[in-house]
Amino acid sequence: MHRPLAFVSLFLISISFQSFAQGIREERPQWKRVSTEPIVSPSGTSWESAGTFNPGVIRQGKKIVMLYRAQDANGTSSLGYASSDDGIFFQRRPDPVLSPEMPYEEKGGVEDPRLVKIGKTFYVTYTGYNKKDAQLCLATSRDLLHWKRKGILLPAYQGNWNKRWTKSGAILTKKIQGKYWMYWLGTSSDGIDEMGLSYSSDLIHWEEATKTPVLAGRPGKFDARVVEPGPPPLLTDKGIVLIYNGADEHLFYRTGIAIFDRNDPRKLLWRSEQPVFAPEQVWEKVGQVPNVVFVEGLVEEPNRFLLYYGGADKYVGVAEAAPPF
Repeated sequence: MHRPLAFVSLFLISISFQSFAQGIREERPQWKRVSTEPIVSPSGTSWESAGTFNPGVIRQGKKIVMLYRAQDANGTSSLGYASSDDGIFFQRRPDPVLSPEMPYEEKGGVEDPRLVKIGKTFYVTYTGYNKKDAQLCLATSRDLLHWKRKGILLPAYQGNWNKRWTKSGAILTKKIQGKYWMYWLGTSSDGIDEMGLSYSSDLIHWEEATKTPVLAGRPGKFDARVVEPGPPPLLTDKGIVLIYNGADEHLFYRTGIAIFDRNDPRKLLWRSEQPVFAPEQVWEKVGQVPNVVFVEGLVEEPNRFLLYYGGADKYVGVAEAAPPF
């Protein structure tokens, strides 16, 4: 089922021709914080004591389930589980549902989940980090509690243009051209973290779709240094809508939107000239990493979209975007 056109209208440019001198003016859509305080914060003295941030979310029945990155005092990350009836107040389980076990996760951990459901199976892409390398990995589940690792999807230091780590797999749940597609993060030869694209027939084995980044950094703009996929992209009648996290030369993280051709995920149709979301609250500016809003989760409701993000690599926040009426 395709997403409503209102979602695309929410993010597309509003154009007005004021005069020949001014030309075309881009107006930014507004995201509103549902809470000015974090909805999930570090707790206790063990696995989630240092940070709780960068959440993946999905609707499961009447509840919204969140898998969030939790970090202990040693900097090791696991995935915590929380659920909510209203998408704002979450109840957490006392123990993580995915903790580092494999050599590619040792001491660094399991980081930054993106969560989708295809058929009856949940898929979580995450970064496996062993204090040396970060690599894009996958696990599957039938209940969101018990997870089976499927290993490394995209090894570090490999690819058509990637020269370093791989991260941030955002999978499109609907097939295009008979294939699944995934946007991800790599590092080009000039040291810029940019966006790649791969396709798969089975969600396990992936082949790179482009010879160069599908979405590159733009010098002097909010996404000059980092262009990183956010939540899983949405397939709409107007295109593939992908929210992404951009950082400038000072690693100030803000949020952008890209729209790709619905029949060709390689073809960019439109991209934000200005960010649609930026750090404003103290807890988004001060934390383990300052000046960061990092969107990873999105849930569609009847009259709004809830967007879940990490604040300063320490907290979870939620914003909303309402379709125009």
